[in-house]
Amino acid sequence: MTVGKVKRWSGLGLLLVCAAGTALWWASRPRIEYQSVAVQRGDVESTVTAIGTLQPRTYVDVGAQVSGQITRLLVSAGARVEKGALLVEIDPSVQRATVDAGRASLASLRAQIAEQQAQLKLASQQLKRQQQLAAEEATRQEDVQIAEAQVAGAAARIDHLKAQMQQTQASLKADEARLGYTRIYAPMSGTVVSVDAREGQTLNATYQTPNILRIADLTAMTVWTDVSEADVRRVRADMPVYFTTLGSAGQEQARRWNGRVRQGLPAPPASVAPVAGNAATPAAATKAVTYTALFDVDNKDAELLPQMTAQVVFVTGSAPQALTLPLTALQSEKEPQSQSVRVLTAERQPELRSVKLGVRSRHQVQVLDGVAEGERVIVGETLIPGGLRWLQW
Repeated sequence: MTVGKVKRWSGLGLLLVCAAGTALWWASRPRIEYQSVAVQRGDVESTVTAIGTLQPRTYVDVGAQVSGQITRLLVSAGARVEKGALLVEIDPSVQRATVDAGRASLASLRAQIAEQQAQLKLASQQLKRQQQLAAEEATRQEDVQIAEAQVAGAAARIDHLKAQMQQTQASLKADEARLGYTRIYAPMSGTVVSVDAREGQTLNATYQTPNILRIADLTAMTVWTDVSEADVRRVRADMPVYFTTLGSAGQEQARRWNGRVRQGLPAPPASVAPVAGNAATPAAATKAVTYTALFDVDNKDAELLPQMTAQVVFVTGSAPQALTLPLTALQSEKEPQSQSVRVLTAERQPELRSVKLGVRSRHQVQVLDGVAEGERVIVGETLIPGGLRWLQW
């Protein structure tokens, strides 16, 4: 073999070694693997969640306006009643005796007035006779004055008795009303949802009205919702809202009730309000403050019951069938409505793009401009370490 051939083969071997080294380096270098999702259309809702309690929209607490023992309780919880139906009877003995005494006093006053009217008639006749005698100078002036005083006195006594009779009539009217209160009638049509008294129980209505039962119209319910102070400014009147109940959480298709916000109460419940007389006292920094928002729903099928817990969702914004991408794809939080994403190109390389955003939910956001439907945006990446698998144990 000549020297030239040896040099040629040596150069070729060196070239092969370099190529093999380059290939080994390229194969063993670290690389990045991107996780991506496609931009697609879907419904996006911006929401505020809260917990609420169901209450009848219309109800009335029926109480006793007179003291006494319940002799008859004609309804029970769950009963349907019509307006004007008799509900409760209270022992009327005391009230009836008071009415009888008032009527007797009124009769006595009428008799006294009749007697005084007779006395007035007699005094008037005597005064007329004295005046005739005085005209003939056949009587003393003193006798005339006495007769005049007797007429005036009889008229005054009649006026006094008439005033007493008016007072007695007013008292009798009040006593008759209290006697009527011993029979309690339904003030509205509805369902008896609770009964707080028992037959034979004695009620004391001297200082406050004792409640006996509650009647409610269960065909319409109001949801009393506790909204966090962090979210209360986002809840507005006439805003769409829906809720589910705890009983439907395990169902395959949970039933949803829809409505609109009727009003938001301007102050938190009394339980967290400052103590009376010390309005300047601030609430404890560690105490959560909630405000009440109200909305109504129909309950014609009687699926909803009082005191049920409602899982409420206020819809502050919505975008049906909009282009969406996951929040994890966003790169910047400086401008909430104008951020950037990395789009995966056909060469599997990232391309940074600015996007204009709209409504956002907890997991997705509406895209107004910057990406097209079907493009893939990067939501994560994994660094694959270098090295040849067949050289690794």
